Amino acid sequence: MSTNSVSERKINSGVALEIEKEKNKEPIKGERNILITSALPYVNNIPHLGNIIGSVLSADVFARYSRARRYNTLFVCGTDEYGTATETKALEEGTTCQELCDKYNAIHKQVYEWFELDFDYFGRTTTRQQTEIAQDIFMKLYKNGYLSEDAMIQLFCEKCQRFLADRYVEGTCPKCNYEDARGDQCDSCGQLLNATELVNPRCKLEGSTPIMRESKHMFLDLDTLQKTVEDWVIKTSVEGKWSTNSKTITNSWLKEGLKPRCITRDLKWGTPVPLEEMKEKVFYVWFDAPIGYLSITANYTPHWEKWWKNPDDVKLYQFMGKDNVPFHTVIFPSSLFGTGEDWTLLYHINTTEYLNYENTKFSKSRNIGVFGTDAKDTGINVSVWRYYLIASRPETNDSVFTWKEFIAKNNNELLANLGNFVNRVIKFSASKYNSIVPEFSYDKIEEKEFIENIDSLLKNYIETLENVKLRAGLEIAMEISRLGNGYLQESKLDNSLFQNNIEKCSTVIGIAINLIYLLSALFFPYMPSTTESICRQLNAPLRDIPDTWTIDILPGHKLGKAEYLFKKIDDKKEEEYLNRYGGGDGKVAETKKKAKKGKNVNTVTNNKSSKIVNG
Repeated sequence: MSTNSVSERKINSGVALEIEKEKNKEPIKGERNILITSALPYVNNIPHLGNIIGSVLSADVFARYSRARRYNTLFVCGTDEYGTATETKALEEGTTCQELCDKYNAIHKQVYEWFELDFDYFGRTTTRQQTEIAQDIFMKLYKNGYLSEDAMIQLFCEKCQRFLADRYVEGTCPKCNYEDARGDQCDSCGQLLNATELVNPRCKLEGSTPIMRESKHMFLDLDTLQKTVEDWVIKTSVEGKWSTNSKTITNSWLKEGLKPRCITRDLKWGTPVPLEEMKEKVFYVWFDAPIGYLSITANYTPHWEKWWKNPDDVKLYQFMGKDNVPFHTVIFPSSLFGTGEDWTLLYHINTTEYLNYENTKFSKSRNIGVFGTDAKDTGINVSVWRYYLIASRPETNDSVFTWKEFIAKNNNELLANLGNFVNRVIKFSASKYNSIVPEFSYDKIEEKEFIENIDSLLKNYIETLENVKLRAGLEIAMEISRLGNGYLQESKLDNSLFQNNIEKCSTVIGIAINLIYLLSALFFPYMPSTTESICRQLNAPLRDIPDTWTIDILPGHKLGKAEYLFKKIDDKKEEEYLNRYGGGDGKVAETKKKAKKGKNVNTVTNNKSSKIVNG
């Protein structure tokens, strides 16, 4: 912003929001300290839209909201890099595990930067801090008597001459008979499995039938920690307003009864087990990966314990897909309870169901679906992507991405509602008032009622976001914009009003300009680059989200130049996008045509959301 434009501002003091990235940010006693994590994405792939909305984008919206409310906020994430999935992918690509992690960590960073995800720190789990913290927690559990050694029957591949980690085994699910279930979980029914439970198991590397062989491992005695976890869940799930599905999934685990769970594996790529007799083994990622939240924070600041061992002053909000719930509400808290230390435990858990693509699952190998790098290549404004994903966020049920709906939301909601309101007011002000906010009053009854209506919706917006209802918050912001358009229509803002009743016209412009400024703050969590454009057009600084709506842009203020917030997307682009991202051969488009003719179309099946661990 030029010095001249700043000097021409007439804006109340105290509303400007300065968001600066601090190194070594710490909790502040007596203030509201918010610690936010999103599920650590697998390093060995390119995230698709379901992964993005499932954790990182949702967490970013809440982090931006918290900052705009002036809460002391720390938002951390990073790539989950240890485990069988990484070893498998490295074998496929003919590279080392570290080289693979370096490659995909960079890709993840690029994708998230384009999606305007504003982490305080984005790290990774392959660090010295991860090893130190994970081993420290393990040894405290060991010394406190919450670990036990036991022999475990595992699958051993004679061709490979190795014990097969769960991800190296496939077979038929004993529960639903799905033929391609993994050794740790069935993708069809979601049942958690042990590899030895699979019917007709086969080695994923060689295709041969493995044999059973005994191996000694360490187990976390969850059964001895069940009462502690249950009491904590009962209290925290109410205080933190956990979602219904989070409580249901957690309670089903507790009702069934917790059992000792193996937390070591016969692998090379992972955090080493710090026991001499198990020096060739590593931690199982279900135990190791959640500790990544702590180690990533430790890479951000040496004072990480001020965040993670400070339950009196810090509230922890965690975002993830529903398949990750028990590992955050049962296993990870159990690991922390067992150390005997006073940890900052989960306060609010925010989960999503699954986002599917058109009539099928996302699949990079089959070139089906929109992945992070694809979104950028379309040339469509990132704000449209963020808006669509939040507006379609699968909060209580699975949802489906369709190009038809995507285009409609851009044209009929963003462009027709918010884009039209801002552009109409800024251009009218430039044409009739030389981009100078006129003298205006708002003491008449219709203006007072309008301001009261907006203020009521603002309070509703804040309450909704405080309860982390992200989709509903976006709907309220759009409703406020709709009321703005309605106010212009009811006031009959046009050349005639300017010529015949300039006092009324000036009031409408003054109130509309200030409403746009409020909207810039309300949309900041959802569409930050759109907010930046609005602020440029208003020649105003980024502002906070206030408790009540006040008139802060004053008469005499010089506005900036008009910009188009959104562009119309031609409906004909739907088929182009379907052919490009639906498999590359028009199959999805053809399926949609058949559906319109009344032919049967197979229903979609769930895809996995971004997860914290890779078994």
